[in-house]
Amino acid sequence: MELSEVMRTTPATRSFTDEPVADEVLHRILDHARFAPSGGNRQGWHVIVVRDPATRTRVKELYQRSWREYWAHVQAGEVAFHPGETRFSQPWIDLDEARATPAPNDFADRMDEHPVLLIVSVALDALAVLDHGLPRQSIVGGASIYPFCHNIMLKARDEGLGGVMTTAICRQEPALAELLGIPDTHAVATLIALGHPAKVVTRLRRDPVESFAAFDRFDGEPLRSG
Repeated sequence: MELSEVMRTTPATRSFTDEPVADEVLHRILDHARFAPSGGNRQGWHVIVVRDPATRTRVKELYQRSWREYWAHVQAGEVAFHPGETRFSQPWIDLDEARATPAPNDFADRMDEHPVLLIVSVALDALAVLDHGLPRQSIVGGASIYPFCHNIMLKARDEGLGGVMTTAICRQEPALAELLGIPDTHAVATLIALGHPAKVVTRLRRDPVESFAAFDRFDGEPLRSG
């Protein structure tokens, strides 16, 4: 595919066929994704391909717990764990109640059936966290891991696959680290599910450039095409 087509037609795909993804295809995806930029070119990423059935079942259980917390925020009209105006300080919902409340979801409940499950972690000492100490929630460290994750998504689309990058699993990082042997020098960045999409969606809805790009000031004149 042309790069522009891939960029404009890569949705979050959460439903897959039973068709497997060959190891050589997965290797090719990661072989392209590794050229993503990272701070100081430190390339702190690590990928675990979860294959073992019992491990997949446990990953599903952990994800379901995280999904319940996420869904409880949605039901309350909140963005999950958003930092408010500056910094996250306390949950917006009752977390114990959320984890105890069933929240059926096809993607979560079939997690162990998705053709490819990737757990992406990153070495903490590879992150240049240049917004450390600012009076707001830190975000900059992600610049050294999420371009790599998005490259996985783009190359998967180029290979005719679909996928989704979800950070909900990060809510269960301690249990996931114990399950998968992730050292405490690493942080879990995302879970990526890949496969042949059950339905191909290529017409995506996104805000126009004029709504988010402006000259000289945040509230400056919008950037227009002509």
